[in-house]
Amino acid sequence: MFNPLTPFLERRKAIIIDGALATELERRGADLSDALWSARLLIDAPELIRAVHLNYLRAGADVLITASYQASLEGFRRRGLNEAQVRTLFRYSVQLASEAIEQHLIETRASAHDLRPLIAASIGPYGAYLADGSEYRGDYGVSVDALVAWHRPRVSALIETEADLFACETIPCLVEVEALIRLLQECHEMPAWLACSCRDGETLASGEPFVEAVKLADACEQIVAVGVNCTAPRHIESLLHIARAATDKPLLCYPNSGERWDAAARCWVEGTGVTDFAEPARQWYAAGARLIGGCCRTTPEDIAVIAQALA
Repeated sequence: MFNPLTPFLERRKAIIIDGALATELERRGADLSDALWSARLLIDAPELIRAVHLNYLRAGADVLITASYQASLEGFRRRGLNEAQVRTLFRYSVQLASEAIEQHLIETRASAHDLRPLIAASIGPYGAYLADGSEYRGDYGVSVDALVAWHRPRVSALIETEADLFACETIPCLVEVEALIRLLQECHEMPAWLACSCRDGETLASGEPFVEAVKLADACEQIVAVGVNCTAPRHIESLLHIARAATDKPLLCYPNSGERWDAAARCWVEGTGVTDFAEPARQWYAAGARLIGGCCRTTPEDIAVIAQALA
């Protein structure tokens, strides 16, 4: 199986992952208040998605994560779409990233010797579809078989695209890790990374040991990198050390901004997160991370800081 990360790891100190998509779209005025979240814009405003992708490339990102995190067959069916239309939207999420890459290569006058940025097709958790915050708790109460069946339509559509790998991300519990690994083993030649969401420096959002997820990933040939995302920056270094002791695979981290969510006011509390990612990025690199970026509430400006710090 070809590993698309290898050429980058051979030539770069670190691979730079992009930053937040949904919260960046909101920052630009998009209304993401419904259950489809950023996936709604695949229908209503794809040009905004493309523009955000392009801004992250300009900031120094080597990898774009597609707008398929919240996309699901059932979610789009609620909007009146049939299965064929939904599969088209899954593929469109990759097309938008590809179009942004093509524009960036034109802008930078890239040569045939330059590395082409990668597209990671987002495979978000079942909890994102529920839209009740359970991706940060992992308390689904469903079986591995049920999760395999739920994830399969999106995986089968995205594997037909020009995506370079899957980004299985914000995965909060071991049962979903197991389900995704089973699906990946069906895909054979499609590589993926696994990024879990964690509640602290040791455990998944579900309360289960993070190290157990890393061990499962280590045993799966299709998983070419493993780590954490959408986790507070203060926990990242500890989690990377745990992962490094359990696997030799490349480690990744793309934390959120660390800001606090005020549930009563339904808003982020300004000034409660990381304001400069340069030193944290260097610390994460020292702890073993080789793919580094940002998640919720990070911006192209933050990714530019990370890219410069790790140049």
